[in-house]
Amino acid sequence: MFKNLYVCTTIKKWPVRLGVRTSGFHPGNRGSNPLRATSFTNNKELKMANHKSAIKRIKVNNKKRLLNRYQSATTRNAITKFKALQDKKEAEEALPGVVSKVDRLVKKNIIHANKGSRIKSQLSKHVAAL
Repeated sequence: MFKNLYVCTTIKKWPVRLGVRTSGFHPGNRGSNPLRATSFTNNKELKMANHKSAIKRIKVNNKKRLLNRYQSATTRNAITKFKALQDKKEAEEALPGVVSKVDRLVKKNIIHANKGSRIKSQLSKHVAAL
């Protein structure tokens, strides 16, 4: 008659950073909420932010991360195509476009300035060697 009285349900626990106060650590207002990790997925159930501004920050960071990945991938593809060129005239015409893409990544701090300089130097050496 009372078979389903004690139904076990699984409770989804959020990952909590170590060394912080979790629920029940201190009575009262202080330290009753755990500091929660944030997720990079678009699923709203997995976002573990406690404030509206933190939720917005997760969204903005996601958009910026995707844009940065797109721009760096596009630049890497342009560099690969440039290095595959064997004609000196074509390479000289294509060099300013690739260099401007690298400069754009440096300007937005997607890659380090020294790495950008190194890439541009390698590209110019490639043109000179043709």
